[in-house]
Amino acid sequence: MVKTGYMSEAHVIELAEKAGFRLVAKSEVNANAKDTKDHPNGVWTLPPTSRGRLDPEKYMAIGESDRKTLKFEKSASVKQDKN
Repeated sequence: MVKTGYMSEAHVIELAEKAGFRLVAKSEVNANAKDTKDHPNGVWTLPPTSRGRLDPEKYMAIGESDRKTLKFEKSASVKQDKN
């Protein structure tokens, strides 16, 4: 993940849960099926960064990276611990 810049949905959810949040919803509103996640400079190959300026027409046609939209809320037990 460090090399490519892509984080799996499962990993993000795991990190959030360890921090005391729970997943309440998710959406594909920011998904991009054209992003194959196998680019030479990882996520940074795609716009707006376009690192390396490799085949700009190809990567502009893909567009920005595939994104995940997740909604979390702080669990009640964590909220109570802070009061």
